Amino acid sequence: MALISPSNEIALPAAMIVTLGACVMRVVRIGSPGLPQILTASPRRSKEGDEALVMANILERMMDSPWPSAPPHGIWGMVQLAFAAVGRLYLYGHAGYTSSMTWRPLPLLLGDRIPSNAPPDHIITEPSSKGRWIFTLVLHHLGHFVIVDGFVGCLLETLKYASYKVVLILAAALGVVVPEGLRAKDSCSVREAGGQGRIPSWGGKGKGAGSRAWAWAVAVPSISEKCCMTTSRALPSRLVAGLPHSGQAYFRSEEEKGEPGGEGEELMEESPGFRERKSQSTESKEKESGNFVAVIRIAEIEEMYRRNIGKPMKDGGQFSLLLLNLEEYYFEQHTANYVQHVGSLEERKIRGSLKICSKSVIFEPDKISQPIIKIPLRDCIKIGKHGENGANRHFAKEKSGGILIIFSQVYFIKEHNIVAPYKIERGKMEYVFELDVSGKVEDVVETLLQLHRASCLDKLGDQTAMITAILQSRLARTSFDKNRFQSVSEKLHMECKAEMVTPLVTNPGHVCITDTNLYFQPLNGYPKPVVQITLQDVRRIYKRRHGLMPLGLEVFCTEDDLCSDIYLKFYEPQDRDDLYYFIATYLEHHVAEHTAESYMLQWQRGHLSNYQYLLHLNNLADRSCNDLSQYPVFPWIINDYHSTELDLSNPATFRDLSKPVGALNKERLERLLTRYQEMPEPKFMYGSHYSSPGYVLFYLVRIAPEYMLCLQNGRFDNADRMFNSIAETWKNCLDGATDFKELIPEFYGDDVSFLVNSLKLDLGKRQGGQMVDDVELPPWASGPKDFLQKSKDALESNYVSEHLHEWIDLVFGYKQKGSDAVGAHNVFHPLTYEGGVDLNSIEDPDEKVAMLTQILEFGQTPKQLFVTPHPRRITSKFKVPSYNSLVEDSPVSPGEESFEDLTEESKSLAWNNITKLQLHEQHKIHKEAVTGIAVSRNGSSVFTTSLDSTLKMFSKESKMLQRSISFSNMALSSCLLLPGDSTVISSSWDNNVYFYSIAFGRCQDTLMGHDDAVSKICWHDNRLYSASWDSTVKVWSGVPAEMPGTKRHQFDLLAELEHEVSVDTISLNAVGTLLASGTKEGIVNIWDLTTATLLHQISCHSKTVCDTAFSPDSRHVLSTGADGCLKVIDVQTGMLISTMTSEEPQRCFIWDGNSVLSGSQSGELLVWDLLGARISERIQGHTGAVTCIWMNEQCSSIITGGEDRQIMFWKLQY
Repeated sequence: MALISPSNEIALPAAMIVTLGACVMRVVRIGSPGLPQILTASPRRSKEGDEALVMANILERMMDSPWPSAPPHGIWGMVQLAFAAVGRLYLYGHAGYTSSMTWRPLPLLLGDRIPSNAPPDHIITEPSSKGRWIFTLVLHHLGHFVIVDGFVGCLLETLKYASYKVVLILAAALGVVVPEGLRAKDSCSVREAGGQGRIPSWGGKGKGAGSRAWAWAVAVPSISEKCCMTTSRALPSRLVAGLPHSGQAYFRSEEEKGEPGGEGEELMEESPGFRERKSQSTESKEKESGNFVAVIRIAEIEEMYRRNIGKPMKDGGQFSLLLLNLEEYYFEQHTANYVQHVGSLEERKIRGSLKICSKSVIFEPDKISQPIIKIPLRDCIKIGKHGENGANRHFAKEKSGGILIIFSQVYFIKEHNIVAPYKIERGKMEYVFELDVSGKVEDVVETLLQLHRASCLDKLGDQTAMITAILQSRLARTSFDKNRFQSVSEKLHMECKAEMVTPLVTNPGHVCITDTNLYFQPLNGYPKPVVQITLQDVRRIYKRRHGLMPLGLEVFCTEDDLCSDIYLKFYEPQDRDDLYYFIATYLEHHVAEHTAESYMLQWQRGHLSNYQYLLHLNNLADRSCNDLSQYPVFPWIINDYHSTELDLSNPATFRDLSKPVGALNKERLERLLTRYQEMPEPKFMYGSHYSSPGYVLFYLVRIAPEYMLCLQNGRFDNADRMFNSIAETWKNCLDGATDFKELIPEFYGDDVSFLVNSLKLDLGKRQGGQMVDDVELPPWASGPKDFLQKSKDALESNYVSEHLHEWIDLVFGYKQKGSDAVGAHNVFHPLTYEGGVDLNSIEDPDEKVAMLTQILEFGQTPKQLFVTPHPRRITSKFKVPSYNSLVEDSPVSPGEESFEDLTEESKSLAWNNITKLQLHEQHKIHKEAVTGIAVSRNGSSVFTTSLDSTLKMFSKESKMLQRSISFSNMALSSCLLLPGDSTVISSSWDNNVYFYSIAFGRCQDTLMGHDDAVSKICWHDNRLYSASWDSTVKVWSGVPAEMPGTKRHQFDLLAELEHEVSVDTISLNAVGTLLASGTKEGIVNIWDLTTATLLHQISCHSKTVCDTAFSPDSRHVLSTGADGCLKVIDVQTGMLISTMTSEEPQRCFIWDGNSVLSGSQSGELLVWDLLGARISERIQGHTGAVTCIWMNEQCSSIITGGEDRQIMFWKLQY
């Protein structure tokens, strides 16, 4: 559709638009951040049994809102809407090309203008006065869509002014066979091909295709099965049935080239009813002179379709993989009849498909009124060809293709398409299934016997091993169909075997990756032949644990959604790693990689909500909505479910987030601890987990009933144990002996469907006599939407923001394991932890299967993301005691706008435009690299130091060098200007610090305080801080802002901060209470200057630390190293919360807490977006490394110095 643009609107016929809508209709609609919305309620048939109205009822259930009263703007808007109509289908009719647009909802259209004498199972379509059909009949049968319209002719005629290639591509996308005669003319427009505006005829003979209105039955299994004309795959080996207006019926194969009515044409076998209707249509046409009503019986279309295509139509697919047992595979299906009362006068055949699965045989009838039949193979007594022995031999000669199954137990599922507990019938029974292709009977019987032997093995491990061998044999005999590639130019990179993971079930097949696409082709072709993902659309990719093994890979094409686009489980870790490496390499230059630390920084600084941050942590911790044993976990937040008003300003409203659910009740905890003390190793406090498949489906049963039935062998839970009430569930979590469950993301989302029994499921009756229906909400919620909104408000409240890190420590952090977990009363069964058991070390297959089953059903603890305390979120109310009193309140009266406020505004504006930095002027004033820059308060004088051992004073106004001072023959490493602009201090490699008086023009004093080169100096509040290669940082007092011109000063050593190796750089926080030092070995130390104690020592870099600096709010420290890395450290916890890498060292930098401007080894200035984890701009600067950088207080002026001996003046342009 990219070939059609809004600027070049094309009048598309109704048939095409509806077909597009029908194709997208089958896209799964997400009913929650986790499981797909399951549309299972049985539609009510009309009394007359109108099959089209049945479909209309199904579609009505897919509607989220009332039908619009008017169409969208223009044809292009209609096409967009058709593609966007997930769970919704619209019909458009028009007379002519674009005039008189008719907009009607489908349910009304199907019942519109039915003549009183028409049978109830007829559908009315009406051609316009110009002979074109304006209404389209779309039947939802077996995933196919039958279009009754003059489709090909109308399509070509409507698009006659468009590129002919557009016509071919659109026809191919919709599965329409375009004859060779038309395909050959793809180099010209339609008008040129036909001449005088006529449509070129098929094969070049007879009338143009546009001069007749033809009715086409087009098989479109799914939008992904679009035909590719370049590979001659347009509906291979299928027949396309034509229904002309005159009532004649033709079929033609892809290979036939003749014009209908000419050579190669063959009359379709007609039913008596259709022949009768044919004459009626002809008479009607003659009477109404081209404006007639054609009545087509659905059953007759179905009959013709069956005879000529070979596949029956359906009311709607009832089968899903959830009908299988856990760890069961669906192998193949065969079109068949279930024969009842074989050989008797009451013999009856039920049409459907026979599905061969690894542990069962499933028969899915075409009619939704009939139940699905599931026969467990372990309950089979005999499987064979029908008529092999005895009395049935005569029948076998007449009726070939019969399979006889004798068994003792059968399940009946989804009768009338109603989701309900399975009906079980026991006793010896005999069923016969008659395959359409009789030649396949022996193969199917042999397969069933083989699977039956596997199901009857005594040991579960042996069963699993045999079924796995059968599966692998099938996979080995097949490979990915390369004809499924989107383009013939795609280059294959790798192909391997894998399984697509969905909740509770997996589907085996083949994975294929090319230079542009990732494909998965299911072995059984279900639910569609190929899943295709364009690599360009991929935004995130994660390695996953699946079944405690490193075999999973999950791919996301969105940035924030919880649900992925595909989850794959590989059979070999190497296959998973190879595919991950290929995709990750492709994404390297397209998508920034996010870590837990980078998300933490965004959350701390308020760029991520609490909800978003928890979603990201779940994702990084292997939690996936496709794996119910590792479903995303969210905390209980609210403690009050009885008040009429919810007070989010009251701390008592909230749950204690520092404790696990099991420790919230003190009395229960004491009992659990007593048992824990008496328990032998391995000990655990809680016998059940806070997240498991059972708990997830406990919450989601109303929107995912089939998942519950799958998990619980076809039964719902006891009505009194269902999710009936929010308050009851919370109370049971507080008081129950074995209930410690947390919540799921749906409680903080927007979809209320999991709280409402909108499917009208029969979930049982409680002891009090009331039926299980909608979830009972707390008094403070006026309804489901209000409940979710207030829950979201609570999650984002100040209280939760201040305490959420405590819960993160329990679930994802350092209190998850070890002694900290014991101290926090947070110890679960060892099997729930990553690494708790090595499945590869278990040799007994029975023990291994039992262990894996126990782990998957019990639940799993998330992957540990943090091993140190998680930092708090930065909130407006947040105050840190003692040394962490980092941010002091400004003494500003309410309503008074301070100068600091204006300065902050200018700083924010400057940093928002930092990428617009432009070089203003540059001057070469040194003979060696510049090492330090200091500027007077009025900005007129610039002081610089250099490896050439000189301190130079440069006038910005006159652009002249005013002074050059040399203290010794050793390099100077840094400089600073004391308040008052009268004294410049310089540090030197000769172990000294020099004080230069600007007024007197000479060195006023010298501090000889180190045993090796002084690498960096800082000054704050009459104190001097000096770092040295002698492995110390020293704090000196007695350094006045104004130094007398004649008197030498006495310096007092206040503190000595010892390091193990040489110190290359230091920095102070804004209030002078903290100091960060960087060493030669890549270690960053954070010191409390009030007590001269080391707070944190973090190994950040693999090489020398080049520079360090605190954020303006003093909550974070940023460091750069010779290894090319930028690291962000949380000051409170000492946790490394963000890492970014570049291809070269960043020698110096300035930052505002969110963005960084760094000087690189190559001379570029780089602008880094820390929150987005990316380089947002590269600015050409020096010809050598940028060695120092200075910014004024308003952040509007920047000066850099480099190895090229130059200083450069930069300005922000905005």
